[in-house]
Amino acid sequence: MQTIPVISNLTLHGLPHLIRTQLGERTLARAVRSAGVDLEMIEGESCFIPHAAALRLIETAARVAGEDNFGLLMSPQMDVAKYGSYGQYIYAADTLGTAILRGIEALDYHSTGDAMGLAVRGDEARYSYGFALAGYTGYDHVASVAAGALSSVCRRYLSDSWRPLRIELDIPRPRQKAPFEDMFQCPVVFDAPTMTVVFDKSQLDARAPAIASPPVITISDVARDRRGAAPRDPLCVVTEHIRLQVRGGSVSIDNTARALDCSIRTLQRELNCAGTDFRSLANIARAEWAGELLRHTGVSVTRIATELGYSTPANFARAFRKATGTSPSAFRLADRRGSFPRHSRALESDRLSSA
Repeated sequence: MQTIPVISNLTLHGLPHLIRTQLGERTLARAVRSAGVDLEMIEGESCFIPHAAALRLIETAARVAGEDNFGLLMSPQMDVAKYGSYGQYIYAADTLGTAILRGIEALDYHSTGDAMGLAVRGDEARYSYGFALAGYTGYDHVASVAAGALSSVCRRYLSDSWRPLRIELDIPRPRQKAPFEDMFQCPVVFDAPTMTVVFDKSQLDARAPAIASPPVITISDVARDRRGAAPRDPLCVVTEHIRLQVRGGSVSIDNTARALDCSIRTLQRELNCAGTDFRSLANIARAEWAGELLRHTGVSVTRIATELGYSTPANFARAFRKATGTSPSAFRLADRRGSFPRHSRALESDRLSSA
């Protein structure tokens, strides 16, 4: 199976709300179907989605709305502060230059296949971001979104009124350049080698505003929050996407293939080569989520069965027993007593998710 680049779902924080309020509920529904994952259902989580799914969500919303500059609508709301522990780690730096270097250092906990860089040429600092699927359908919008995110880091250490010397976008020059320069309040260059925010190099030494109790966060904290680096193994990416669908209440091979930008037949073939199949992975993901609900909530077995999409509690119990060797009720009772049966240990400490 080919490498599947992924990115933190937190980069699209607030996007479903923006689509709903600006473009309507119907557009949001179409965009979600196209992406193959309901971001609203997982917005509170720290997880990863395929780059292709993010592109499809944005491109579908833009196409349905007939909005050529949809990325510019998203750009003002982009703020690395919303990126969970990754953003906190960046903003815990004393200076802008150090913050950018932290972002580069911790990129593996944010995405795979992307590249970030900082270069100084003469009096200019060049803060760049290379998206794994640059040039794909929908990337024209993502380039503006990325420029907004990188600019948010600079504004954090400079001021809300700060403006870059220029923005360089690695997309073809549009018919109208003015909307881009109006949004970024600076000259915008197109057909650039990579997306880059350019500013005066002296601003790299700018210090963050004083905070009464600044957060103390290390890259190890980021690693723990993200359960290790972003998944690189294709099978792990598929498993992660199925897990997110389980959280959303609906799992289908169609959605998974769409999110991974491949055909159902290709996905089935690749999973078979890896020694597994979609149904097995889905059952494992459901059992993992069921175990968390049984362990950490008082939700009834009937309600859990409904949440997981089973037609009856009996069907859920049968599937859970097959995956864990014990019934849901026995599992919950053993957890409360602190005496997991030996054959249900697979549900402890998220081991099942890596099976």
